[in-house]
Amino acid sequence: MVRWFLLVAVALLVAPATWIAAVQGDAISERAHDLHFRSLVIDSHDDTPQRLIHPGFDIGVRNHDGDIDIPRMREGGLNGIFFSIWIPGSTRGPQATMQALQQINAVHDVVRTHSTDLAFCETAADVRKAHGSGKIAVLIGVEGGHMINNSLDTLRQFATLGVRYMTLTHSVNDEWADSSTDQPAHNGLSPFGKDVVREMNRLGVMVDISHVADKTFYDALAISQAPLIASHSSCRALCDAPRNMTDEMILALAAKGGVIQINYHVAFLSQEYRNADTADPSLDRQRDAILWKLCGRNEACKVIEGEKFMHDMVKQGKLPRVGWEKIIDHIDHAVQLVGADHVGLGSDFDGANMPFGMEDCSQLPKITQALLQKGYSESDIKKILGGNMLRVMEQVAATAQRLGGKS
Repeated sequence: MVRWFLLVAVALLVAPATWIAAVQGDAISERAHDLHFRSLVIDSHDDTPQRLIHPGFDIGVRNHDGDIDIPRMREGGLNGIFFSIWIPGSTRGPQATMQALQQINAVHDVVRTHSTDLAFCETAADVRKAHGSGKIAVLIGVEGGHMINNSLDTLRQFATLGVRYMTLTHSVNDEWADSSTDQPAHNGLSPFGKDVVREMNRLGVMVDISHVADKTFYDALAISQAPLIASHSSCRALCDAPRNMTDEMILALAAKGGVIQINYHVAFLSQEYRNADTADPSLDRQRDAILWKLCGRNEACKVIEGEKFMHDMVKQGKLPRVGWEKIIDHIDHAVQLVGADHVGLGSDFDGANMPFGMEDCSQLPKITQALLQKGYSESDIKKILGGNMLRVMEQVAATAQRLGGKS
């Protein structure tokens, strides 16, 4: 045993640096660690409210499943998070609004319960203040315009409760906007949909175009007086999913000052995965049957069990393994296209299937490490980690003030 140990020690001493790096695997350099943990790291889309409304989930302790809790946020340096309020698009009317308000209240409750670690924020200044005091900044986004129940008054109520962005649609059309994964019904935005965008500008609520049809995106871009965000979308040039953005859309978004927040979902990162998943319809049937049996209508359970199903299919060779490095590919593609001022992070944690190596938010320092290795400057990395989102928040707030709305 001693002889074996000595041989390994000698091998390490004479091994090339690249071999040692391979042995270390995902080890984070001192420089990357320092940069990451002194930066504002903001994730613009996390579906954790689905877990907050279920008894038994405690965000204050390390959980064995899911992607987000306070210990893992601390470990991963995630110090700014937009909790996404989501209700299925099939739920409409007052019921959708009521369920959205339940989740919004749950976010406020969890901040009060864990006030030592969390601070509720509405502005970029709030986020910086929270960071300066060592707290995690908590913000709210609403994922789907159907939750306002065709009411600008409800939109105003959401804004008063601290909602800082709204995704115009989810996976199906709402009554005033077309979704990217539904048949066109409004030719983009209806007249009322355009009024929604105008009122969001006045209220200082960011217009989020993830999930929307391409025509809806261009309509919103033309109407909005403030920059738009894609809170959790990736690049269609690398993975041809309708939920992703084309190069032309990313260029147009950036030209108006907006930011694309890269989504980590495997089927939005990897064309190989998407091809395999769509080529075998039986996978969807198996997945749906298993999730219904295990979870019923518990959406948080469906995400956790859906990821387990994906891992099982990878082990069986029915789906390809997608590594976390694909996230870097999408970040880099967008940066090469529009520059580092218009790219950020929108993981879809607790709402999607994460790639191997990015199983939860504790793995986020890998992104900083990878960007340094690709030659990105520290200032550009800090923009991608969170600076760009803060800049858009400030511009949206300035537009609202100019329009006589929220200051």
